[in-house]
Amino acid sequence: MRLELTQADVAERIDVATEVYGRLERGGMLPSVQTLLKLCNELNVSSDELLGLTPHSASPRASSVEAPSLPTERPEIRRLLRSMRQLDSSHIKLLGLVAKALLRR
Repeated sequence: MRLELTQADVAERIDVATEVYGRLERGGMLPSVQTLLKLCNELNVSSDELLGLTPHSASPRASSVEAPSLPTERPEIRRLLRSMRQLDSSHIKLLGLVAKALLRR
C-alpha cells in the first residue's frame, strides 16, 4: 500500500502469478527463499518484517530508507502495460496507431 502497488504489480515484479502472490500475502503459503529475496528487494523491507518477526516500525531498513525508486505510472497504466505484453506485434502496432490518433484529438 505504501508504494501504491497492486497485487498484480508486485506479482509481475517478482515473477509469480497474481494468484500465487495473493496466497503469499494472505499467509496461505510461504515463499521460496528466492521469492522472499525478490519481495524484500521490490518492497524495500527486511525478510524479518515480511515474515512478521519484527514490527513494521522497528525495521531499520524501513525507517532509514526512502521508498525505492519505482516507476510512478498510475495503476491503470500498469494494467494496460500488462495487457499489452500479451499482444502479438501486429496488435501492438495497431494499438500504437490508435494511441497516436487519440493524441491528435
